[in-house]
Amino acid sequence: MIARLRGELLDRTPETLVVDVNGVGYEVHFPEAHHHRLPRLGEEVVLQIHTVVREDAISLYGFLDAAEKDLFLLLMGVSGVGPKLARNVLSAATPADISRAIAAGDVGRLKQLPGVGKKTAERLCLELKDKVEFIPLGISSPVPVTSAPEVFSDQPSRDALSALMNLGYPAARARQVLEQVRQQIGEEAYGALALEELLRAALRGLA
Repeated sequence: MIARLRGELLDRTPETLVVDVNGVGYEVHFPEAHHHRLPRLGEEVVLQIHTVVREDAISLYGFLDAAEKDLFLLLMGVSGVGPKLARNVLSAATPADISRAIAAGDVGRLKQLPGVGKKTAERLCLELKDKVEFIPLGISSPVPVTSAPEVFSDQPSRDALSALMNLGYPAARARQVLEQVRQQIGEEAYGALALEELLRAALRGLA
């Protein structure tokens, strides 16, 4: 089983990453909402990995820290929660936020997570309430539980939108300010901005 990968980040799509390790490219499932936390293409990335083996495929799911991986494994242990749903849940909130909702039995809040209905939320609370307290919550800043962000057609906007949502800004307001930045500086200059520059411009518009 593959438990960890360290290598060059070769490519990324909304659903997956490609990591080159000594000339071998590994495809890793990774939530788009966390792309802003990744290094640039061509730079080194270290991922915690969970390997899912099925009759027709071997799939790798990647995480940037142990807390995310630990919670992913706990979620997968709940009846009706597979790797895709567990990944979607983790793309919408931090391990700390999800764990607090589970520990508090907050079914209403959990239902806001993508793909989680009332029955699944109730099972999460019932089966995991006494387990989430053992997760080392490395990400302590709260992030609103929200649906996955609406996808822009270009990668810089998608990354910036995810970052702004993780800072607590509503998705609709974040999309609006990014479009304002695009209109103010023009399409070509907008596309040339690094993520950090785009975020600074957006935050000035949100001030």
